[in-house]
Amino acid sequence: MHILTGTASWTDPTLLACGRFYPRDVRTPEARLRYYATQFNLLEVDATYYRLPDARAAHAWAQRTPEDFAFHVKAHRLFTGHPAPTQDLPGDIQQELAGQTKLFYHQLPRELQEELWRRFLIALEPLRLAGKLHAIHFQFAPWIQRGARGMALLRECQRYMDEHVMSVEFRHRSWFSTKTASAWTLDVLREANMVHTVVDAPKGFDNTVPALWDATHPDLAVVRLHGRNADAWGNNTGASSGRFQYEYSPEELAELAQSIKRLAERVRNTHVVLNTNYQDQGMRNAAGLAAALRNTPALP
Repeated sequence: MHILTGTASWTDPTLLACGRFYPRDVRTPEARLRYYATQFNLLEVDATYYRLPDARAAHAWAQRTPEDFAFHVKAHRLFTGHPAPTQDLPGDIQQELAGQTKLFYHQLPRELQEELWRRFLIALEPLRLAGKLHAIHFQFAPWIQRGARGMALLRECQRYMDEHVMSVEFRHRSWFSTKTASAWTLDVLREANMVHTVVDAPKGFDNTVPALWDATHPDLAVVRLHGRNADAWGNNTGASSGRFQYEYSPEELAELAQSIKRLAERVRNTHVVLNTNYQDQGMRNAAGLAAALRNTPALP
């Protein structure tokens, strides 16, 4: 049983502004990552969702973290069914798309789709070669439903993942709306050797799914904890970190620790990512969960 815990960001503006996680003399990107790696052994990079990664940055991440440190990298939003402003794409690709301000993946010419994938993956090579890229995380848009179109997008992403572990997070309830749907979805992921992501989030919304504690990959299980702030969940205005303002109680963390340990018995590695990114809530939740895992007795 090998469980790692970490957060989904280490440079969120609200985290830096609150001044509670990093010591006062830790002010540069390098110093922040080095300090973070003394506190946690797992980190999800979310900047790659907004813009294509840079190989120099990926090389720096690998150099600034210990040998046994694990990274998850979020797939770019175009790959997961979200629209992207053309101004956030590389300059030469912007020129190819002159006159367009925002578009979806299916609106791109095939050669540009291929080029975006090529650049995304080659930029991550320093992490992969260092043995630190443990998963590329695909958080599909909340309107991607179970069905032919959803499966086509999933298969399109799979085409490029031969050399990488692909963790999948669906956000439309149709994927897990019934026992039959849940079994079908898990079978699809299992047969494709993809990682099912267990999600803890507010319940009762179309854009959230139940926490289904199951594994579909022999080497890795992924758990993402979004918090349980139902009031903020449906609010899409302002910074995304505001939607995930939540501090788990000791009782909630103890309950989660039990479920995580049960899941961890079924796979070689279990990675738990705290996506409560407002101020230092992610760090406090991750530290609290790590303590709960240490204090949870071995399961019978």
